[in-house]
Amino acid sequence: MADEEDEAGFDEELDDGSSGMDASGHGKRKRLFSKELRCMMYGFGDDQNPYTESVDILEDLVIEFITEMTHKAMSIGRQGRVQVEDIVFLIRKDPRKFARVKDLLTMNEELKRARKAFDEANYGS
Repeated sequence: MADEEDEAGFDEELDDGSSGMDASGHGKRKRLFSKELRCMMYGFGDDQNPYTESVDILEDLVIEFITEMTHKAMSIGRQGRVQVEDIVFLIRKDPRKFARVKDLLTMNEELKRARKAFDEANYGS
């Protein structure tokens, strides 16, 4: 009986029509990327302190993009797992994103090699 009440309460929370917003229009969930997005917006020419609403809208778009890409990546390759190759496959037709991911992966490999060389120099023979 208690399980039925919990499930009903959960459904009500999902279907209350507020889209994660309280009465004042601010999101109930914690904002994950606000600081980074504010810095990026400033770097791209916005005010040093952009409107909170602008940051919130941009964050909603970012989270939606990440969620969609993750779901797509989970549906290809090994089912239920996200691997780097799956993300690369999904963005292969977008030259800007593909070039950026390629640069980041190359940099990551260079950093791994540098850390390994540094560790061997300090802790090796």
